[in-house]
Amino acid sequence: MKSIPASRYLVFFALVLLGSLLDLTTKSWIFGRLGLPFEQDVWWLWQDVFGLRTSLNEGALFGIGQGQVSFFSVMSVVAAATIFFWLFFAKAAREWLVTVACGLICAGIIGNLYDRLGLPGLRWNYANPPLHELGEPVYAVRDWIHVMIGPWAWPTFNLADSMLVAGAGLIIIHVLWFDSSRGATDPDEAPHPRPTERETSNETNTR
Repeated sequence: MKSIPASRYLVFFALVLLGSLLDLTTKSWIFGRLGLPFEQDVWWLWQDVFGLRTSLNEGALFGIGQGQVSFFSVMSVVAAATIFFWLFFAKAAREWLVTVACGLICAGIIGNLYDRLGLPGLRWNYANPPLHELGEPVYAVRDWIHVMIGPWAWPTFNLADSMLVAGAGLIIIHVLWFDSSRGATDPDEAPHPRPTERETSNETNTR
């Protein structure tokens, strides 16, 4: 079994570090400029199509599971640990595309986990019973990318969400494209034909 190249470790940890820092930096800057939700209107960069708007998500991607912050925090830790084990103990990191994908996914996990743990130190500027009351500490993901598709508003998201989706997409590409093409073309993994009776007999006679 081949060992994992040192470059895979470098790529993975660089993506995790830089990706999570980029996510947290953009969140901090946007919330510092626009404030908490409802304090300012959408800052349109492309009128009625793409803009910046602060939002706090107490659920998962696309707002699924509102109020289940503790559950998603635990699942985030479990997911990150599982990915690390799969990459470097199960040797999945031998594949460069898998390494990049998992680096992006872990960066997204860390960026959103930071928010769910309440580390930004925000407090709710409005009440939303039974999820939270006015002035309570915020344990929610900071979102800020606002996209309109015609009259329909796409759920507000952030760079961590984008990295999670991009990483998952790369995993799908790897499974559907690279794995299938390798299985069709890799001579080392192709079954070797069994010798015929004549070939076996000739080999015996030459001994």
